[in-house]
Amino acid sequence: MAERFRRQPAELLYVGSIPIPSSNTESLYSSGITEFLWSLKKRGYKETTIVQNYAKILKQLMKHCNIKDSESVLGYIANLHVSDGRKEVMIDVYANYCNYAKIPLIKPRYKRTDKLPFIPLEKDIESLLSALPRKLRIFTRAIYETGARSGEVFNLKWIDIDFQNCYVTVNNPEKGSNARRLKVSNQLIGLLSTLPRTSDYVFKSNVNVRIESLRNWFIREKKNVSHALCNPMIASITWKSLRHYKATMEYAKSKDILYVMNLLGHRNIKNTLVYTHLVEFKNDEYVCKIAKTVTEASALIESGYEYVCDMEGYKLFRKRK
Repeated sequence: MAERFRRQPAELLYVGSIPIPSSNTESLYSSGITEFLWSLKKRGYKETTIVQNYAKILKQLMKHCNIKDSESVLGYIANLHVSDGRKEVMIDVYANYCNYAKIPLIKPRYKRTDKLPFIPLEKDIESLLSALPRKLRIFTRAIYETGARSGEVFNLKWIDIDFQNCYVTVNNPEKGSNARRLKVSNQLIGLLSTLPRTSDYVFKSNVNVRIESLRNWFIREKKNVSHALCNPMIASITWKSLRHYKATMEYAKSKDILYVMNLLGHRNIKNTLVYTHLVEFKNDEYVCKIAKTVTEASALIESGYEYVCDMEGYKLFRKRK
């Protein structure tokens, strides 16, 4: 057996350094999926993409149909009770596999429908955060404050945390995003400092820890909190919706789409423009402040004020009412 594929206990198949949960490793080998996943790794695909998209979808298809028979797969996907957007993703994954395995395929025409993202209420977010177990609460608050993707936070290393100046640097961006340095609160910095340093990573004790385990834990806990507080909206909160919340609130404060684009790490402003539809500005009235020193200017910026100009030796800032 090639070194890049090795079997491990607890139903894990390793493709290179990527742990793939599987109850049937023989089928993964015989179908050529392991070789295909390895080819994705060699082509520069992110491990999170390989595990969460390709491996997960291909294993689902293999379980319910003959993965080497494109008509069987197309029929299965057509009968699924999921959105056309999800079907499009599944077809794209399968088409990539077919191209690798030289399986004839005529792609069906599924097209996702753009929807405005769900934005949770701040009070519901705070209720959830206060009830989560400590490690899960710190992880979720990091997403809430930075607007980073869950995988980006999961892959944070201790060297990415600036404890003195309260910054978190995303050095492993996902989905082709830009790396970025993000300001966080003293509270989050204090919480991060309480975590044990058992590896180079902040939230995973070793490289074999998977984000799926943390996500499943989060789903269970938020359902429990939702039930305990009789608040069904809490169950609707996801890590992705916290990213949406951050982007929406920052645009509401700054009305600066380029700033939000950089905050989220987007390379294409079209991905950021959706947040302009989620904010209604009732007026164009501002509170104005003057800074005489660097310290005063820094305090205003941290409070959400934006710099306007210099006048007579003073710096003018404003914030929407």
